Amino acid sequence: PVRSIDRKGYFNMEKKVIMLACAAGMSTSLLVSKMQKAATEKGFDAEIFAVAAAEAQDYVEKQHVDVVLLGPQVRFMEADFKKKMEPKGIPVGVIPMADYGMMNGAKVLEFADTLMKG
Repeated sequence: PVRSIDRKGYFNMEKKVIMLACAAGMSTSLLVSKMQKAATEKGFDAEIFAVAAAEAQDYVEKQHVDVVLLGPQVRFMEADFKKKMEPKGIPVGVIPMADYGMMNGAKVLEFADTLMKG
C-alpha cells in the first residue's frame, strides 16, 4: 500500500480492496472476518470480501480490486486467474494451506500486502 506521513507523523494509507475467491465463497467467510480483525488491529484500511471463484472474474470487471487471493481448493485456477488479472495490474496468489487451515487472518493479510507491494 502507498503510505505517506503527514505533518503530525500519522500514517495515511489508501483503502485496499482484497478479494478472496474459493469454491463457493463460503469457507473463506470466517477467514475474511479474521483478516478484517487483523487489519483493524494493525490500522490497515482494507475492504476484504469473499466470492465464489466462478463469480470472481465478473466482479473484477465491475469493481476495483487491488489483489486476488485464491483458496487452496481452487489452486488449479491460479494460472487462468493470473492470465486474466495481470493485464489489469492485479496480483494473484494462492493462500498458503497452513494459514488457510489455521484461519490465520494476520498471516493471510501479510501475504496480501506482500503481493500488492510486488
